[in-house]
Amino acid sequence: MTDTNAIEMRRKRALYRAQHRGTQEMDILIGGFVADHLESLDAEMLDRLEALMDHEETDLQAWLMGQSDIPDTADRDLIDTIRNHKISQN
Repeated sequence: MTDTNAIEMRRKRALYRAQHRGTQEMDILIGGFVADHLESLDAEMLDRLEALMDHEETDLQAWLMGQSDIPDTADRDLIDTIRNHKISQN
């Protein structure tokens, strides 16, 4: 598999995972961000996104919705980027 094919597969996998989070709010927040940026997601951003989506769903939702503090172990910059993406859509 070429690097181009590999990155395309990772993008598709990330999109599916982002759009099937388990709650409609998370599907919209993360899924919308990934869908809108799909073509520009490089390997580094996919690594960051996959790591973020590995967190517990309830924690991730609370961080994205501003309901709890973001721990130092989470990617605060990516969380802020996803939040700002949603704000810019409104």
